[in-house]
Amino acid sequence: MKQFAFLALILIANPLIGQDVADPMQLTFEEAVKIALKNNITLGQQKNQLEASQMQKTTSVMAFAPTISVNGFAQQFNGNSFNQQQGRPVNGVRDAINGSLNTSLPLFNGFNIVNNARMAHSQLDAQSYFVKRTTEDVINTVSGQFLQVLLDVELLKIAKENFEALDIQLAQIKEQVAVGSRSPVDEYNQQGQVKAAELRMLQAEINLTNDKAILTQTLLLDPFLEIEIEKPSWTISEMELVDPKVDEMYALARENRGDLQRAIKNEDAARFGLMATRGLLAPSLGAFFNYGSAYNYQHDIPDSVLVNVPGLNRDFQDQFRKDNVYKSYGLSLTIPILNGFQTRNRVIQQKITYRNNQLLKDNAEIQVKTDVLRAARNFEVGKKSYTVSVAQLEAAKMAYQLESERYTLGVTNFVDYAQANRTLVQAQTDKAQAEFRLIFQKVLLEYATGTLKIEGIQY
Repeated sequence: MKQFAFLALILIANPLIGQDVADPMQLTFEEAVKIALKNNITLGQQKNQLEASQMQKTTSVMAFAPTISVNGFAQQFNGNSFNQQQGRPVNGVRDAINGSLNTSLPLFNGFNIVNNARMAHSQLDAQSYFVKRTTEDVINTVSGQFLQVLLDVELLKIAKENFEALDIQLAQIKEQVAVGSRSPVDEYNQQGQVKAAELRMLQAEINLTNDKAILTQTLLLDPFLEIEIEKPSWTISEMELVDPKVDEMYALARENRGDLQRAIKNEDAARFGLMATRGLLAPSLGAFFNYGSAYNYQHDIPDSVLVNVPGLNRDFQDQFRKDNVYKSYGLSLTIPILNGFQTRNRVIQQKITYRNNQLLKDNAEIQVKTDVLRAARNFEVGKKSYTVSVAQLEAAKMAYQLESERYTLGVTNFVDYAQANRTLVQAQTDKAQAEFRLIFQKVLLEYATGTLKIEGIQY
């Protein structure tokens, strides 16, 4: 019985044991950007607002067209009422149906409609530029986080290789201590180096986990999904060929930076809004045309009266199409005199809005210049930093190799050897940071000039 139960347990557990662990998701930089652009909440909200701005522009244009409405109602009177068909008041039950077509057209209103249309057009352009810059913000954010994860992977690799190398050397020192060629203190010192290297490796793993979590949060991916990111095929040699000119970058940025163009369009919209509000202080002239008719039916009229007085209850066709038809048309003039300074208050508020948008535009221009200058200078420094880091790494490798040989031969002390190892690890870290930051400088340069887009990401 026990054997049967044990066999059943094996058969049940076997499918679970045989299942493979889900492969991690391979994520390229281009795929990460596409996912972010699709899932980013802020970008989605701004695209929705763009639709609202488009509708606002359409509404402002349609304000030039006449206003047309059709009105109709039916009612029944019980008591005294005026019968339009008979031309006198009657007492009793009467049905009444009225219908009309009403139109109005503004002829002049201080150019309020014209400036409102211009304002809506500028607001639509401003929102379009805002969507463009928000798109670049998302790409730039993903770029920084993707770079950090790539760097974390490389730093973890460096820390792991250093730990394994020190652990191998610890095994060698243990053998030398066992045969008496080294002092036990060397073994304890090496153990300390190994544990310090293991601690750095664990810290690098923690950093990688945390930065991956930040990236998946930005992409709105399932945090339980394991991802492995792929390094872009951009090379250092490609970056070294780039020679940014500040003047050229600034000219390009003035034409393409979405935040600057948005500030300019918002200033234009505020100016047109001020002109439109001032138009409310001027007289307004409009035209109107109304067309309508009515039908009346008097209940409980004796047949003798209908015979002697024909036409009291004429049929619907005669009344609605002939007898009760009316037309009215003309011009309406409105001259604002006093309304508690409400219009003047709106003018002052709009003027303040216009001044504030002027300040925002000036600030945007300074921001563009600052970003362009910083991106160009950082790129130049980045190339120099990479060159220096490569030379530093070569020197550190040579120093560590010589110091390691001297330490093995017992010529040098442990302090000098440990210092050489720390210098090597730091040089490897500096070189990795300089390399990854340089290959991503392309994104930063395009972000500064406002030309960053997913179509320009090449692999």
